[in-house]
Amino acid sequence: MVERIKVVLDEREIPRQWYNIVADLPKPMPPPIRPDGSPVRPEDLAPVFPMNIIEQEVSTQRWIDIPEPVLEKLLLWRPTPLYRARALEQALTTPAHIYYKHEGVSPAGSHKPNTAVAQAYYNKVFGIRRLTTETGAGQWGSALAFACRLFGLQCRVYMVRISFDQKPFRKMMMQTWGAECLPSPNPGTKTGRAILEKDPNTPGSLGIAISEAIEDCVTSENTRYSLGSVLNHVCLHQTIIGLEAKKQMEMLGAYPDIVIGCAGGGSNFAGISFPFVCDKIHGRDVRVIAAEPAAAPRMSMAPYVYDSGDVAMMTPLLPMYSLGHTFVPPPIHAGGLRYHGMAPLVSHLRRLDLIEAVALPQLECYEAAVMWARTEGFIPAPETSHAIAAAVREARRAAEEGRERVILLNWSGHGLMDLTGYDAYLSGRLQNYVMTEEDMRRSLEAVAQLPKPPPLG
Repeated sequence: MVERIKVVLDEREIPRQWYNIVADLPKPMPPPIRPDGSPVRPEDLAPVFPMNIIEQEVSTQRWIDIPEPVLEKLLLWRPTPLYRARALEQALTTPAHIYYKHEGVSPAGSHKPNTAVAQAYYNKVFGIRRLTTETGAGQWGSALAFACRLFGLQCRVYMVRISFDQKPFRKMMMQTWGAECLPSPNPGTKTGRAILEKDPNTPGSLGIAISEAIEDCVTSENTRYSLGSVLNHVCLHQTIIGLEAKKQMEMLGAYPDIVIGCAGGGSNFAGISFPFVCDKIHGRDVRVIAAEPAAAPRMSMAPYVYDSGDVAMMTPLLPMYSLGHTFVPPPIHAGGLRYHGMAPLVSHLRRLDLIEAVALPQLECYEAAVMWARTEGFIPAPETSHAIAAAVREARRAAEEGRERVILLNWSGHGLMDLTGYDAYLSGRLQNYVMTEEDMRRSLEAVAQLPKPPPLG
């Protein structure tokens, strides 16, 4: 008989609740604060988010029910399959068993609709008619465009300029679903005009695009802002990934020794890992690895600080590993990983040594992605390639040590809209970008005068 390659859950087995890791943290996370050090109140966020989402952002409840209208939309592609990467294992001659949760089967091609659908729903029932957002590689922008179409909302997306130029098909996806996609920085916003005056050729950054989307939100009627990563409620919505994966691993009679996700803002990493981190908190032996780019090594190199989520400092100060809110990353093709900070919850887990972090150079990630495409068939997004590269490292280590290990990674999205990056790699035009200590020093000048997080007690 042919050995089993994938596990597919029945629709009736879809998780009906999200998991909130805040309920299980061994030590509480520092709260968001204002620049003067005073705590942020839920009502302070009301001009940006609807109150039903703010309630989730500050919740300490372990399990939160998924509304039926959200489940109805999620069932368009969920539950997603869990695959075993047997061909990759054979190519690596490793005793490791490599499994991957395939989030590229959603209509937008990534994990992002898991929270986009939820956020569009909560805004709709709150009476909001229009959403603004930013996007790096375009995966989040296309996911929110798709979700807004499902619930009849208008959508405007500010796309980081370098990705806007590199990934035109993402823009076309957004437009096909009825959204407006603008390059960031954009002369239509006060923030964008100021930045373009200083540097007309800037590649842009997620921090800039966030500032523009929030500015648009707070200066427009019946509009709220939607974020695709970083915040607690986004991580919450993504835990459906790990909850499904746990069920699928149980069906195989297996449990991962290592769980891996790429880490940009932190949402897909949180989605696959938080249910397993919960097990680790309660005594289970499992390594959890966040794979980030060497060009933006937040958890691998940056300090744990209070910093703003955007360049114009329109967000509260968040406790996180950060390169500084003015950080403009080099133009690597993994646009979704080019953020200056890391989700507060993910940062807190790193600070507690419940997770590990590894910074990977671009060329190693593309090498792993091409190996994956030539063995497993699916072409991964540049962001996903970081998780694959980390898994390849661990599989080779297992081979060197002669030890069987079970590796689970989140295959966060396909790369069919990112083929210009593959073309650059295959033609030898791609190069590595590695952040230096001097780069870090300059970048962190922006946070030098901000309040400091309390010591880990």
